[in-house]
Amino acid sequence: MKDVQMLDRTEGADAKTALLIIGGGASGVLLAAHVLHHMGDAPKGAVTIVEPTVALGQGIAYATTDPDHLLNTRVHNMSAFPDQPHHFADWLAARPAYAGYDDHSFVPRMVYGAYLADLVAAPLADGRLIWRRARAVALREGAAGVVARLDDGASLVADRAVLATGHVVPGTGDGLAASAWDNVSVDDQEGRVVIIGSGLSMVDQVLSLLKSGHRGPIVTVSRRGQMPRPHRPAAPLEIAESDVPFGGTASQLFAFARAQARRAEAQGGTWRDAVDGIRPYVRRIWASLDLAARKRLLKHADVWWDVHRHRIPEASDTTISAAMARGQLTQLRAAYLGAERSAGQVIARLRPRGQRDEISLPAAAIIDCRGIRNDPAAHASPLMADLFGQGVLRVDPLGISPDVDADCHLRGKDGTSAAHILAVGPVTRSAFWEITAVPDIRSQTWQVAQDIAPLLVKARI
Repeated sequence: MKDVQMLDRTEGADAKTALLIIGGGASGVLLAAHVLHHMGDAPKGAVTIVEPTVALGQGIAYATTDPDHLLNTRVHNMSAFPDQPHHFADWLAARPAYAGYDDHSFVPRMVYGAYLADLVAAPLADGRLIWRRARAVALREGAAGVVARLDDGASLVADRAVLATGHVVPGTGDGLAASAWDNVSVDDQEGRVVIIGSGLSMVDQVLSLLKSGHRGPIVTVSRRGQMPRPHRPAAPLEIAESDVPFGGTASQLFAFARAQARRAEAQGGTWRDAVDGIRPYVRRIWASLDLAARKRLLKHADVWWDVHRHRIPEASDTTISAAMARGQLTQLRAAYLGAERSAGQVIARLRPRGQRDEISLPAAAIIDCRGIRNDPAAHASPLMADLFGQGVLRVDPLGISPDVDADCHLRGKDGTSAAHILAVGPVTRSAFWEITAVPDIRSQTWQVAQDIAPLLVKARI
């Protein structure tokens, strides 16, 4: 590690590690657990996670404290380890506090956050894993490793670095709308609440509002007015690889998906069987598409896929459906133009779909649940801004995330891949598209761990 040793001297590094993971949410914790699993008898300090928050394994998804915020995937699909499919179920069974959950349960997300934290409790205790409560603000790559600068003034030398920074929490810009991941408290229980967006985070906010005793109207605003569909019994449709239109156009993929849904229904099933049958091919389909096809899918199919793919538990759907049936929860198909304050209220400015004129909707609160897609450069953290500035990282051609190659290495301004800096999880969305749910992230981090663990074993710590 000659180049890193030189950087060590010139940068005044405080510590060395084989693997530096930047981000301690679900992606970072899964990667740490998988790497330590594949390294076997790892030495002390083999892996370091840099994460400033108060707990590992949570991030924006699992930091919720509302027990009504449930996983959207059943227990049997949520094991942290591909080679131990019952690991999460066994973890639950070993804890009396979680008695009553089985393989088919949708458990609270806060419980899964506790599970993720427990994955790294032992390596933290014995020193194989180090947790630095700080933020990484700069990263430099040499021929044999990397040096990271932290916001507390320290620097770390590593053989490999992996960005596991997760979702960028959207900003509303005007400061008048609460974030989807805030614990929103509405003083006027009879007042109108406007929720921008109608996806999974909207469901969470509605459940929390209703649980708090909110009696006023709740209006969801989205361009298409689509909500996540509920889970129902399903069995993945068997789809032959030769029938999948890899490299096809967006229209061909639409036709393919509809045909599979009709076939599932003809066999006595539902569209859920077709979606679950297509899922194993999604990453390969995305990788096979040209830029034009990807753009068309994002424009025309992304919302439709999400509401059918990312389903909500039946218990959540029952509450949402009841609120709609009694007229408390309504949908408005419109574009959100911004907000302003007037006479003690916030005013949502909207343009209903198909109309030119905008309307104003007074509210006791506005909650922005539009999702995770942001301009990666405009919303860059100090670390990402540093990497963009160096040219080590570039925005992908679709503008939805940083660019990485098929092996998760950062792709620079000139198109070359970084040798020692990788990324996992939602930050790699442009390359893999379906990389927001734990089963997909688990598969990715497992593969990355298999690839880099033998290299890390040889690294000097």
